[in-house]
Amino acid sequence: MKSIPSSKRTFMLAIAAAASLGAMGAQAQTALDDIIKAKVLKVAVQTDSAPYGFVGTDLKPIGLDIDMANYIGKKLGVSVELVQVVSASRIPALQTKKADLVIATLGKNPDREKVIDFSSAYSPFFQAVFGPKNVNVKSFADLAGKSVGVTRGAMEDQELGKVAPPSTDTKRFEDNNATIAAFAAGQVQFVALGASVAGNMMTKNPQLSSEYKLLLKESPNFIGIAKGEDKLKAKVNEILAEAKKSGELDTLSKKWLGRPAGDLPL
Repeated sequence: MKSIPSSKRTFMLAIAAAASLGAMGAQAQTALDDIIKAKVLKVAVQTDSAPYGFVGTDLKPIGLDIDMANYIGKKLGVSVELVQVVSASRIPALQTKKADLVIATLGKNPDREKVIDFSSAYSPFFQAVFGPKNVNVKSFADLAGKSVGVTRGAMEDQELGKVAPPSTDTKRFEDNNATIAAFAAGQVQFVALGASVAGNMMTKNPQLSSEYKLLLKESPNFIGIAKGEDKLKAKVNEILAEAKKSGELDTLSKKWLGRPAGDLPL
């Protein structure tokens, strides 16, 4: 049997590898086509982040994120299937293909960008520390020796870890409701939450006499998309760009947040 020269063998292996990568790339670009074919867009949402996502009086999910999901579904000409998640399960929902998109107060950071892709921003958001009005806190140094509740896996959890003194007792809970319940029960002295969630907490629990204390980060919301799904990402960004130009993003923001979306990052 005639042997193949090593140089030719190396070239053939390179071609085979390139073909394999090409096939993987093609496979990774099927999400948009699959959605259109199935006529269903699966969107991961949270129901513990009012007014972005919560349960209405009819026990169905409502909020800005749900309206955004339905808006994109309408523009794609497909129905929307809502997949309920908590903060820690948002990204896994994409990775396990339980959802095509994550629209759940998702902030963008370098660690998350390593594992998923993001659309343009679609709504304003920021994280902060909140606590009792009668406790004086002027800087993060004042959190030394104090307890702060956060939702595990949320942006607040990551940002607080960057600025809190080593002696801060950070207590992690599985969702926003549990974090708020711990604060209301006196299990923690402060909470780190998204501003809208905290605002809802303060409205529903005036007896807590809580207020904004320290800004953690300005963090607009982005839509999470599986890594490598560039066609779906481009389509979502096209829809968002049209919504921004038409004023629909401002309309949604005014409806749920009481203020327009304003200038949002790409």
